[in-house]
Amino acid sequence: MNRQPLMQRALGADWDRLPPALRKHYQHGDNTDTGKLDIAYPRFMQPCLSILRLFGALVDRRGERIPTSVAKRMEGDTQYWRRSIRFPDGRVVLFKSRWQYAGDSELIEYVNAFLGLRMRVRVKAGGLYYEGRHYVLKLGHMLLPIPEWLVLGHTTIEEKALDDERFRMDFRLRHPWFGQVFRYAGEFRVGGEGG
Repeated sequence: MNRQPLMQRALGADWDRLPPALRKHYQHGDNTDTGKLDIAYPRFMQPCLSILRLFGALVDRRGERIPTSVAKRMEGDTQYWRRSIRFPDGRVVLFKSRWQYAGDSELIEYVNAFLGLRMRVRVKAGGLYYEGRHYVLKLGHMLLPIPEWLVLGHTTIEEKALDDERFRMDFRLRHPWFGQVFRYAGEFRVGGEGG
């Protein structure tokens, strides 16, 4: 079994340019990061996000500084993420996904068995930068690309280390016609093995 982190496979030699907090965040072993998350989107997106939640995608509630944990584990060449977002009213929203290396500095994050997002990753200004390539529809062994503009728009994710144990992340979806349609951002402390 390959014990190299998925992100290290995607970044190649640039993995060594990542600060310690980001290398720990993407380590191969089981771990849990904890922090606070801000979730924002325009009111007109509520029906769309509520439907997407039925398919396991994104989060359909807004809030600021929401306690969040992100548990990650490896099975073979797949990394599983389980985000637990605890809202002030006591409701916990789970956002689960699985990550796979797609070759050529790219990863695919699947939110269910058939829908994913293909992204290119690179080290930029000492941080990690993701850029959406296209959505994917997985039908058996076939991956059908879906242009970003046909769905939610262009994805970017930026992650910056704050010190050796903490990082800040910022995930945005921008549609060419509707502008920014979704954002979540927050500050997290990286967990160790077994988190």
